[in-house]
Amino acid sequence: MLVENSVSLQPLNTFGIQAKALRLVRVRSTADVQALCRLHPEACRQSPLVLGGGSNLVLTGDVKQLVIKVEITGRRLVAETPSHWLVEAGAGEGWHGFVDWTLAQHWPGLENLALIPGTVGASPVQNIGAYGVELQDRFHSLDAVDLHTGEAFTLDAAQCGFGYRDSVFKHVASDQRHLGLAGRALITHVRFALPKPWVPDISYLELARKAEEWGTVPAPRQVFDWVCAIRRAKLPDPAVLGNAGSFFKNPTVSAEQCADIIGRDPKVVHYPLPDGTIKLAAGWLIDACGWKGKAMGNAAVYDKQALVLVNRGGAASPATGGEVMTLAKAIQTSVYERFGLRLEMEPVVV
Repeated sequence: MLVENSVSLQPLNTFGIQAKALRLVRVRSTADVQALCRLHPEACRQSPLVLGGGSNLVLTGDVKQLVIKVEITGRRLVAETPSHWLVEAGAGEGWHGFVDWTLAQHWPGLENLALIPGTVGASPVQNIGAYGVELQDRFHSLDAVDLHTGEAFTLDAAQCGFGYRDSVFKHVASDQRHLGLAGRALITHVRFALPKPWVPDISYLELARKAEEWGTVPAPRQVFDWVCAIRRAKLPDPAVLGNAGSFFKNPTVSAEQCADIIGRDPKVVHYPLPDGTIKLAAGWLIDACGWKGKAMGNAAVYDKQALVLVNRGGAASPATGGEVMTLAKAIQTSVYERFGLRLEMEPVVV
């Protein structure tokens, strides 16, 4: 466990926003987390900021609460059954590197989630998803530490309360009947059940087109390569242009609401869901309001994908958290005035 004071967070968040942590602790094992709880109980009870890859974060100022940087590594095959490979990774492992590694071991199943920034430990918090697959589709269980008590515990999928870009880790407990672990649980290890036999999930339109051009059933590595190519064509590399990935959730509406919007905007991009509701493409809604390429200060809407906000000032003159939030709120207002929909932000705002 390493304790540091007055630490710059600019290299630790993918948006590249300048801010400092008054106190930052790097933890590299479950024992480190438990020692931290014993040595600094008050700080651990006051909703510390748990930091993985900093890829889903907007900093609006210096962080006064304790910042815990998770650097727990390790990857292993836990078990193999007739139906699955059970694979585990430390919470500090980079997500994309972990996906690449599983394929190198011939354990497919995560290829649709390639190139998503962040760490393994952050993946269940957000219930990350892309190209027809969500984390919950491959999730088995996780280990975490209760920052209030220092006790280690394990959760299965049902206990994680997964939803669209949602989990129990994003909510505060409202009472004893509602489990909420935001600010309380620190994930240390995550396990995934990767299916045998493997069947490619190419239901997403862009993947289906790639498969049609390919002409035969693609191998896992081929799907991985397609996903990487599609993402790179549409989304900026945070190492080159600071960003926090998709900034808004795709809103879900009733069939009646969708019909009303289609009546006014026939080209609206929409996807029917199994429960009868309709998911709308937030990027299309933002683009339709004329925001693509627009900026406020050094915060801007990416000119290739309106769902992404970027730091156009670089490391030398980065966007501030205030500029990012001003731009985001202006977009929300614009979409609400035109479509009657309130876009929900994806990143954590501190």
